[in-house]
Formats: sequence, C-alpha cells, structure tokens
Amino acid sequence: MDSSSLRAVGWARTLPLNSEVKSARDWARRHLDALGWTTTAPETADAVVLTVSELVTNAHRHAHSSAQLVMTCDDHCLHVSVHDRSSEMPTPRDADMERLGGRGMLLVDAVADTWETRPCPHGKSVSACFHAPEAKPQTAGSQRTPKD
Repeated sequence: MDSSSLRAVGWARTLPLNSEVKSARDWARRHLDALGWTTTAPETADAVVLTVSELVTNAHRHAHSSAQLVMTCDDHCLHVSVHDRSSEMPTPRDADMERLGGRGMLLVDAVADTWETRPCPHGKSVSACFHAPEAKPQTAGSQRTPKD
C-alpha cells in the first residue's frame, strides 16, 4: 500500500423503532473496543457512545422511524451517521431547564469534533466526526473483530 492510500473500516445496523437505544450503545461500544478506542481514548469512546444514543433516540422520537446506524473509521476520523425517514433537520436549541429532554443536539455539538445534517431522498442523515486517537503500531494479531 502506498503512502497515499487510506485505510477504512465500517459497520452498519438497522435499529427498528421498537428497539431499545441501549442495544445501539452496546453495539457501538463493542466496535470501539475492537478499534482499541476504549483503551487508547476512553473519553472519546464515551463521547461516541453518547452521540449514538442521542442520534438514535432522535430518529425514534422525532422521525418515528427506524434508524440506520453506520460507523466508519479511517485514518483520520470515526464517522457516526444515523439515517431516518424524516426530512426535518435537527438544530441545537437552547436548553429549557424546566424540560426533561430537548438537549440531544446540544450534547452532540459539545462532544463531537464536527457534525452535519444532509437531506436524502427518503429522509435525512445526521453525521458526527470524532478525530482518531494517535495511531499506535499494532502487533500481529492484535486487531479484534466484535461479535454482532
């Protein structure tokens, strides 16, 4: 592989409307563990899991649809994307201290390095990017594959 090559890996999962968001968090954490992020960058891993939780919750609660969760990791960034069937774009709003919810996108904005929304033919995708921890050389056989 030459120096201009990009190494990337990714996973996808559909989370039906009636599924628990905890299953999305657990799934994401298993993949982060396989990447070594839970050891090398535990704070970032926690931020990714929080973002997964908020984006999937928003898809279920506001779009009333299943959520397509995709995580891709390249040499620079871990991208977390959730697609739902609503065309309404989320925006961070001021937190209302009287309300229990309504802070999801504020949290994503606070913990992700960047995030964006994109309209799609059948809804939208919301994506957040987290910079990869400093790469450490892997020893042979050290890369793990999570069990789905």
